[in-house]
Amino acid sequence: MIIALLSLLVLAVLQGITFVIARRIGRYNIVDVVWSLGFVLVALVAALFGHGALDRRLLLLGLVTVWGLRLSWHLHRKTAGHGEDPRYTQLLDRHGHAPAIALRRIFITQGLSQWVISAPIQVSATAGPTAGFGRFVVVAGILVWLLGFTFEAVGDRQLKQFRADPANRGTVMDRGLWAWTRHPNYFGDFAVWWGLWLIAASAWPGVLTIFAPLLMSYVLIQGTGARLLERYMGQRPGYREYQQRTAYFLPWPPHRARSH
Repeated sequence: MIIALLSLLVLAVLQGITFVIARRIGRYNIVDVVWSLGFVLVALVAALFGHGALDRRLLLLGLVTVWGLRLSWHLHRKTAGHGEDPRYTQLLDRHGHAPAIALRRIFITQGLSQWVISAPIQVSATAGPTAGFGRFVVVAGILVWLLGFTFEAVGDRQLKQFRADPANRGTVMDRGLWAWTRHPNYFGDFAVWWGLWLIAASAWPGVLTIFAPLLMSYVLIQGTGARLLERYMGQRPGYREYQQRTAYFLPWPPHRARSH
């Protein structure tokens, strides 16, 4: 219980500070930069104040920190010097631009999502040692995390290099991992969080937190992730053809016609 309360407090403070900064700089997409940092803070709280197996607490802290800091830095560099994200503009156009509405619908919503999705980290911090078959589950979790981290990091790098080439202006990125899935970065996040859940599930009662990766999966696939981006990208020349030949989310061999 103490881990859950401390985590909630830390996330509330983080979102409050982020809201103040967002109001000062005039754009709310800074919330994306602190999305992964919130999980790093929760993992740190869990490692410091948990009484469960120390090796698993440190493992989760290490994996979450590597993933979180890379993603945060990537998003900072991607958004710095640019205007507001169209997602937040459309959201506030629908519900109103009052600061209280932005606070509730963007920052409080994100903070609560971080708290729920980080449940495996919180619960694992109070669980006993991993033993027997659970050790194989930990290894499986590390491998799934590594798959996700690779997809996310490599996909982001490939897209950055593609956009840096003026010859690609106005065309759709369909190379490398982007030929296997239209959303390698979102798939990477998906695999990262299923990997973290597997590590937590290696000791009771971590398995009960399966709702967390399920929620993350919904956010990435149907919520504010891939589905929303598809709506935005669907108007670009060549994107409909790209949808027809490339898997939507789960990677699949390229150059195979399919419906979306």
